[in-house]
Amino acid sequence: MDRGKIWFWGLLDFLIAVSAILILFVCIPAVSNWGNSFWPSRTINVSAEGKTTATPDLAIVSFSIVSQGSNPKTLETTNNSKMSDVMKFVKSQGIDDKDITTTAYDLSPNYKYDQNSNLSYVTGYTFTQTLSLKIHDLSKVGDVISGLTPLGVNQIGGINFTFNNPDDFIKVARADAITKAEAKAKEMASEAGVSLGKIVNIGENIVYQPYNNIQNGGVRMMSSVAQSSAPTIAPGSQDITDNVSITYQLN
Repeated sequence: MDRGKIWFWGLLDFLIAVSAILILFVCIPAVSNWGNSFWPSRTINVSAEGKTTATPDLAIVSFSIVSQGSNPKTLETTNNSKMSDVMKFVKSQGIDDKDITTTAYDLSPNYKYDQNSNLSYVTGYTFTQTLSLKIHDLSKVGDVISGLTPLGVNQIGGINFTFNNPDDFIKVARADAITKAEAKAKEMASEAGVSLGKIVNIGENIVYQPYNNIQNGGVRMMSSVAQSSAPTIAPGSQDITDNVSITYQLN
């Protein structure tokens, strides 16, 4: 056999050997992982609750002007005039246009049932306009409410307290929950004579009631009776809770 053929077959044998080694390096870990998949992994799952308490910095006030009469056009004109005065008043209290929302503008007929004719007929109309205000300066909530009734507002839907940026408080509660969960996992692992590995799964459940709702049940207020002084409104505090569940590998 000449030298060229010897060199060729030698090179071919070398390449085959190198390829076989590379295949072993690639396949053995894959086969090992595949085999391990048939066995339950060594993990530990822990859960913990984190909480923070904060004072609301935003009030949402809902109110309506409700009028009844026989002429829809007259009702609409009267209501719009009153609501125009209300808008001027709330803006004078420093409330921006972006924080004023019309949530209802409704004209509904009133019916009366006649037993003799077995028919219902229209006796008049009810016109309702509802506004929702976001009040960022909580010290003005009482003044705003007391100033509404003299202008014709005769129904207060409720006062709700919440936060401008609730995510800031949720992050604090989440960090507290994760710290507690990690401490619990380390303690359990230590008692079992093992150590924690990497996190393989994490989930959370946020428990956050965004409103501290003060309702008067939609009670109608006599517009002719103005309050002698602004009511005292206390926002109180609210709890923001985050429950986390974390799964760790065990070493």
